Amino acid sequence: MDARTRLGWIRLYEQLGNAGVVCRRCGISRPTLKKWWRRYQAEGEAGLATRSHRPHTSPNRKVFADEEALILRLRHERRLGIKMLRNELVRRHGLRLALDTIHKVLVRHGENRLRRPRLKRKGTRRYSRPVPGDRVQMDTCKIAPGLYRYTAIDDCSRFQVLGVFPRRTAADTLAFLDRVAAEMPFPVQRVQTDRGQEFFAYEVQDRLRDRRVKFRPNRPVVPARRT
Repeated sequence: MDARTRLGWIRLYEQLGNAGVVCRRCGISRPTLKKWWRRYQAEGEAGLATRSHRPHTSPNRKVFADEEALILRLRHERRLGIKMLRNELVRRHGLRLALDTIHKVLVRHGENRLRRPRLKRKGTRRYSRPVPGDRVQMDTCKIAPGLYRYTAIDDCSRFQVLGVFPRRTAADTLAFLDRVAAEMPFPVQRVQTDRGQEFFAYEVQDRLRDRRVKFRPNRPVVPARRT
């Protein structure tokens, strides 16, 4: 089917203005008529010519020796991944290859895995204080329905005190503070907690002041500003 036949469809559609009648007379479907009508509107009669259906890239395309050498050279010198290799071949060398084709070349030469240097850790820095009792981290966690775990950890010695209570109230917090004072082998000078309401109760704050223990809650997290 040539461009002259398609031009006849377009002329008939321009004359009748009814796509259904044109499709029945010419034996074509509506999508076919719309396709060639859009091409005619955009490019004129030149758009009615038959175009090649060859794909832009072919995974089964034969790669020549010089193209393989170019792929391997970029892999070694630039340390590029497969997608970056494809983009570089198109941008710098005008060579269009499918990702599967590039991958087959790399597998054939044992270069399909990009070896990157492993980052060396400089070591971990423990979050600690120089004097035992200078700061005790205190937290609560729900471990089961109607069951809460209180935890107190000294930042210097890592000494721990644990307690389990049925609720997370001011009375339970006071009971845990008494346990911490009794079990810690050194005096507690400072307590750091999250923003839980059980630590901000008046009774808890009064107990800490009576024992000369400083209360230092964590700073509230500032939400990220949306742009």
